[in-house]
Amino acid sequence: MMTVAMVLIAIPLVLLLYAYIGYPLLLSLIGAGKRAIPNAVDDPAEWPSITVVIPAYNAEGSIARTIDHLLAADYPAAKRQLLVVSDASTDRTDEIVRGYAGQNVELLRQSRRGGKTMGENAAAAHLRSDIVVSTDATIVVPAQSLKQLVRPFADPSVGIVSGRDVSVEAAVASDDTRGEAKYSGYEMWVRSLESRSGLIAGATGSLYAMRRALYTSALPPTLTRDFASTLDAYEQRWRTVAADDAICLVARAPSLRAELHRKARTMTHGLDTLWHYRRLMNPLRHGRFALMLISHKLCRWLMFATFPLGLAGLALASVASGWAAVLFVLALAALAAGSLAVWGAPRHALPAVVALCGYVVVAITASLLAWGRVLRGERVLIWEPTRRQA
Repeated sequence: MMTVAMVLIAIPLVLLLYAYIGYPLLLSLIGAGKRAIPNAVDDPAEWPSITVVIPAYNAEGSIARTIDHLLAADYPAAKRQLLVVSDASTDRTDEIVRGYAGQNVELLRQSRRGGKTMGENAAAAHLRSDIVVSTDATIVVPAQSLKQLVRPFADPSVGIVSGRDVSVEAAVASDDTRGEAKYSGYEMWVRSLESRSGLIAGATGSLYAMRRALYTSALPPTLTRDFASTLDAYEQRWRTVAADDAICLVARAPSLRAELHRKARTMTHGLDTLWHYRRLMNPLRHGRFALMLISHKLCRWLMFATFPLGLAGLALASVASGWAAVLFVLALAALAAGSLAVWGAPRHALPAVVALCGYVVVAITASLLAWGRVLRGERVLIWEPTRRQA
């Protein structure tokens, strides 16, 4: 029984240690002395034309702010097209966007809801530019970020450039979601390490850019474009890099419960995308890139989903081991505290340790929900974006 218990405990523990410590260490060794953008270049003699695609659904509270910041960007106005794709919004989103007529801001309204990816597919026929920038209706893009994002395309081998999320506190939120900011910072660091090798395992959905030829490929509606396009770029022999200076401000989810729904949705789309491109996880054919997908994506998602196995292992081991019994009780207490943080109704800000337990519970629950949906064949098509307001 103890052998079985040790195996159950080892599964999530090994995944945790490798995915979050071993893999970044390996990347650090591979990329030692290299830059995040291997062939960084100066400003081009002439900036290329860009189309900024902004999917939106009932975004009346944030869409004007997002457009205003993009219009104020340090980028030639004549070279910039803003295309807002409204997923059959029922609030004032469309009316607000139409108010920018004459400023190179266009509205593409979907007649019925089809989800974010379907809207992006429809946008492909309305692109007028060489480079396509993707962002969201709740994201703030600082003035200098568009040039930082576009500059690497002066290298003809670059197909996709990922921006860098900077998590900021939402206007309507407690401090209980601060774990999201820590995790986002860690994720951006890992992506920067990957970029030193000339490939990344996925772009940040908040702000990224690609060549038009990559964007015009229609994707199944269950896939997420920021991830899938990176995989397409690899298969077409484009380099994919991260521009650390191309920052965007992303407001944290207003609550742990909202973060749970967001994580479950994005993880479901991520798993669907990874399965669709599962051929790329063959290390015999795709070497380093297969290792990146397995390490950065699959191992992380499996680690959270296998946490119950580790808990079961501790329960078995606690019969014969006092230390295992102590760890089992502590794990149950952490789960209880985290569950209260997520589904309870605390009147005051949670202590840091309780908020951390809540974020762990969010990650575990979201992973189990996502794996359950994928294994049952359920598909998340309708887009319910997280309401964020910095």
